[in-house]
Amino acid sequence: MEGRPRMGITVTNLSDAIGAEVSGVELSRPLDEATVADIRRAWLDNVILVFRDQQVSDDDQERFCRYLGELEVVRSARAADSAHPSVLLITNVRDTGRTTALEDGEMMFHYDQCYYEHPAMGSTLFAMEVPETGGNTLFASCYAAYESLNDAMKRRLEGLRALNYYDYARDPTVRPKSLNPDAPQWAHPVVRTHPETGRKALFVNRLMTIRIEGMAADESDALLEALFERIEDPTHRYEHVWRTGDMVIWDNRCSVHARTYFSPDDRRMMRRVTIRETQPVV
Repeated sequence: MEGRPRMGITVTNLSDAIGAEVSGVELSRPLDEATVADIRRAWLDNVILVFRDQQVSDDDQERFCRYLGELEVVRSARAADSAHPSVLLITNVRDTGRTTALEDGEMMFHYDQCYYEHPAMGSTLFAMEVPETGGNTLFASCYAAYESLNDAMKRRLEGLRALNYYDYARDPTVRPKSLNPDAPQWAHPVVRTHPETGRKALFVNRLMTIRIEGMAADESDALLEALFERIEDPTHRYEHVWRTGDMVIWDNRCSVHARTYFSPDDRRMMRRVTIRETQPVV
């Protein structure tokens, strides 16, 4: 598919449902207002943006995220990096000397921070080291999932709220059978309205959404499974195969993501900076 010029950058669709590659910009340099506005519009339109062949420092990545919103300070049991409190390494490499979230293998589809009152607006990942195979990131459009529902299902979901929960000590490939009361949890609408685009999106996910409030367990489980399958439908997805130097930004208000398996013998290191959301989920 041919790219379309957008004020000095080129935006090329990566799938029918979600994602675009942006070229013609170096994120190691400050951006002018017109370019920032163009990137923001492309982000809102495409949900996921991929920037290839970048050389991005901690400072560069933080600066880019500030163009789009406020930075989220890393929530970690260990103190965040005092020079870069918003930078987190997502890696299976031990002893990096940095604030790190240890990863290993696959992870089911999820929204970031949906177990908090204010989940993240979005996040960026910069690929520092990638495995030889696997460790891809799957992104799914929750706009497309909602819009594919029939009118009867859309009416059924109106006003429903679901509990989201995550215990970092558990297996990220298995849904929990019980709740740890000390782990963070929050109930959000099953369908949310994007505060900038006005579009509706499903706001549930297989990894962290536990139950629909006020509904019998069997009915809740069946409805959630139907929604998870709709979100994860291949026609609503884009799979990103990482290359060193890739930077990807996703809109956490209308998309979920998952990680595919990779060998624990392969090194994978991503640098993440997250953008705060200050508005409630409605």
